[in-house]
Amino acid sequence: MSDNVMTRSKKRSFDNFDVGRRNWLKMTGIGIAAIGVVSASPVAALAQYDAAWDKTFPKSDRVDQRKVSYTNRLGITLVADLYVPKDLDRTRRYPALVVGHPFGGVKEQTSGLYAQTMAGRGFITLAHDASYNGESGGKPHFISSPDAFVEDFSAGVDFLGMQPEVARDRIGVIGVCASGGFALAAAQIDPRMRAVATVSMYDMGSERRSGLGHAMTEQDRRKALQDVAEQRWIEFAGGEPRYVALPEILPANAPPVLREFYDYYRTPRGQHPRSTTGISLTSTGSLMQFRPFDHLDDISPRPVLLIAGEQAHSRYFSEDAFRQAAEPRELYIVPGSGHVDLYDRVNLIPWDKLHSFFDQHLG
Repeated sequence: MSDNVMTRSKKRSFDNFDVGRRNWLKMTGIGIAAIGVVSASPVAALAQYDAAWDKTFPKSDRVDQRKVSYTNRLGITLVADLYVPKDLDRTRRYPALVVGHPFGGVKEQTSGLYAQTMAGRGFITLAHDASYNGESGGKPHFISSPDAFVEDFSAGVDFLGMQPEVARDRIGVIGVCASGGFALAAAQIDPRMRAVATVSMYDMGSERRSGLGHAMTEQDRRKALQDVAEQRWIEFAGGEPRYVALPEILPANAPPVLREFYDYYRTPRGQHPRSTTGISLTSTGSLMQFRPFDHLDDISPRPVLLIAGEQAHSRYFSEDAFRQAAEPRELYIVPGSGHVDLYDRVNLIPWDKLHSFFDQHLG
């Protein structure tokens, strides 16, 4: 890809993609965050956690957790985990955070880890399952709706703002991977979100329209939409839905990006029975219309922190957002980190940076 198509910063963050890998992405015509294959139905991976604690990360002895539910503006019941510090002083009001999970993930994985860790640092946190996913409502399940996913963040603010221990004027949001894009879109229209941080952020609209690293051509895009249109005929006539999901068995010729996601979602490291990674093929059209960067400057003067791994294939999304956001904004690059590393590698996740950012702007 020539420099006149890709900026130098994008090229640096994507230069480890060889021609074969880019061709593979173009052939799939999907390129979603859970780079995968089209299958007849989503299949859950086997869980490898203690049944008494249904998370993929260890339980903290400094934090209390309980499951809660509430309804978003669309009438969908959301299920979430609320994390609070064990030494919570009930006479005080605390800053709070809504935390969103990666595309195809659930609250028991990455977002729960972030929520629990930040609760251990003095915040009240809420990790929710997105609409149509996990334990949350919305039918049919395993579809993607950008409007609903954006609304879910505002619904989290609604819930937190009603808790007696929460200072409702000190609520922020964290979005990991695709939730980063949804969190940015939510903050543009909801001024109650006083500070926004994204980690390994994906712009799912750009990724669906152009492919990862802008590998898709206009012909590829039109072909993808035609496939969606044909699938709509099939499903309306009573045929089987089709889903885009990670394969259950890693192909021998799998590109590095696929291997990276597979190592998290399909191994004991991060697999969870409710995280099939499957999203309906017919969701592609609405995702293509999602443009979370078009009005990033509307978030100002509220601050935005964009965290990305130095070696992450997704780094260019955060760089693009940084260029289009207004001050105050910050791009924080984690040395030696890839994209999925920041899902759960606690020695790489910049906890102190997140803490200081929210302490400064919500404190």
